[in-house]
Amino acid sequence: MINSVNRPESPELPGHSSVPGGRFSFELLVEDRVTLARRGQITTTRGTIETPVFMPVGTQATVKTLHPTEVRETGAQIILANTYHLMLRPGLDIIEEAGGLHTFMRWNRPILTDSGGFQIFSLANNARVTEEGVRFASHIDGSKWEMTPERVIELQVGFGSDIMMQLDHLIGLPAERTAISAATERSARWLERAITHYTDRNGPASRSVLFGIQQGGMEADLRRESARRLASMDVAGCAVGGLSVGEPKPVMAEMLEVSTPELPRDKPRYLMGVGSPEDLWNGVARGIDMFDCVLPTRAARNGALFTPDGRISIRNASWKHIHEPVDQTCDCVACTEFTAAYLHHLFRADEVLGLRLASVHNLRFLARQMEEIRAAISAGVFAKAHGAFADRYRPVANPSPVGATRPKKEKR
Repeated sequence: MINSVNRPESPELPGHSSVPGGRFSFELLVEDRVTLARRGQITTTRGTIETPVFMPVGTQATVKTLHPTEVRETGAQIILANTYHLMLRPGLDIIEEAGGLHTFMRWNRPILTDSGGFQIFSLANNARVTEEGVRFASHIDGSKWEMTPERVIELQVGFGSDIMMQLDHLIGLPAERTAISAATERSARWLERAITHYTDRNGPASRSVLFGIQQGGMEADLRRESARRLASMDVAGCAVGGLSVGEPKPVMAEMLEVSTPELPRDKPRYLMGVGSPEDLWNGVARGIDMFDCVLPTRAARNGALFTPDGRISIRNASWKHIHEPVDQTCDCVACTEFTAAYLHHLFRADEVLGLRLASVHNLRFLARQMEEIRAAISAGVFAKAHGAFADRYRPVANPSPVGATRPKKEKR
């Protein structure tokens, strides 16, 4: 279990929200005076989560290539798993036999499970949406399945999730406004059904709490309306879905700016599927508390590593003779025990250790970014820290090791 860190030295405790039963609460500790950035604390029965927070993704009950101990050592406070994938394999019965998802995967900290809505529409075959739910064929073996708002709750309660997500209706973009509006309205109706079933099924003693999801495509007014409707719902937290799906970053920023202020101030706000360093900083500046994405581990397995100056490709030949850490400022095992030349060798030789070390590094890099963000908010200097990050960090992979990972020298 995670121990709660000392609160920042601030007399302001701007907001507090709890769910009956004492199993979940969110407390605002500090709000930035220049931006919408905020620091908070989520309390669950399995530990305290300091926000803003990035959640590594363990889609199929594992963060790819990593042992749970390695994930914990990166500073991960909570991880995400996926209902669609776990339903298909190993199946709810196996997870329940094991004593729940935490025991099954040997992770004793909080777990958030996504509903699987995105995966149904991106992976499954022949998905057919009705008001009742979604019928589809498994992408694994073609077997027929159906997911409803109620079934998704049943699955996640069976998994023992700490935070559950509603089933929402996603559509591919671009799409006609009428289709986006219809899907957004259906998602809201499905949330109402999920809340009713969750309340009837669980009562106040359950460890699991339910988050709702805001939709609306790239239509500002639909986003705003969806956020207002979500704000009126009896949920523990509010997620922003349907972004980071290929739209330009300024468009994502605009959608956050028109909708996030409509979400409740005293509940955690979760931006789904976002995990690049620049998007974390930009999301926090717009009032987001929680993030998740496969990007850091997927990029790592392809040899792309985060550094203070931007992404680098460790496969590039220019790293072959660099007998220094990839990032001298990093305290992860990849940087404290190994050199860039060794990591380059591992990737060129297709050794699995390279994937593991790169994944550890990228997760630790993001955890450190979140630590820096939280400290800056507490100190009242978030806007300045955000500007310093943006001035230095370059998202596109830089193939050159020269100056890319070295601490900046002060000018005389």
